[in-house]
Amino acid sequence: MRTASGYQAGPVDTGGELAQGDVVLSFLGEQAQVHKTGMTFPQNLSERSWERIGASLRELTNSSVWWLADWLTFGETTYGLRRYREAIERTGLDYQTLRNYAWVARRFEHHRRRDSLSFAHHAEVTRLSPPEQDYWLGKAEQQKWSRNELRRMVRASLAEQSDKTRIPPSSGDEKQEVPRPAESAGADKHRRKVTTLTIELSASQLDTYSKVAAAHGLPVDKWVAQVLDAADRRTA
Repeated sequence: MRTASGYQAGPVDTGGELAQGDVVLSFLGEQAQVHKTGMTFPQNLSERSWERIGASLRELTNSSVWWLADWLTFGETTYGLRRYREAIERTGLDYQTLRNYAWVARRFEHHRRRDSLSFAHHAEVTRLSPPEQDYWLGKAEQQKWSRNELRRMVRASLAEQSDKTRIPPSSGDEKQEVPRPAESAGADKHRRKVTTLTIELSASQLDTYSKVAAAHGLPVDKWVAQVLDAADRRTA
């Protein structure tokens, strides 16, 4: 199997030099031999070559998860593998693992997947909106964050936003009831009336606002509502 990364994997016939089931990875050349149960190296392998092999193996491992996820979603769509039975038998992986792979693959079209980030990076932001996903993956790419660093940053942003919207507790030890002025039924009904506001934005404006909203851990519509509320309080 040949890929865009330039490596090839598959059974080979080497005239008996390799055991049945051994594979060749073309990026290894003569530097190492791969077997189903491990890899062997020559004693004179340079450190630089060893580093290159590690980087290539990392890419191969990350890509293989995407390949498996796409293989699974294709099977679901084309052959109706609703219960993953065939996929479980073919891969030996459990249902939950396969389901998680497919979930991430469906949330990211091929053109939105980032080569420099792992499958696990993408999995960390699957529950966010697409603009938020793109924002955080872009930050992770620029800052060279690990998966765990990305997770911490996203969670910190969401926690900060949650703290901003939380009502501060009373300074006293006992609960104090805040007096409310009497309101007529008509006034109460008017107070609860909701108005829908439509705002026309260009594509570039929407993209910019979505990224700003994502930085605050919010969908763009909720972020706009907060900005308008803040402006209203300043002019009151």
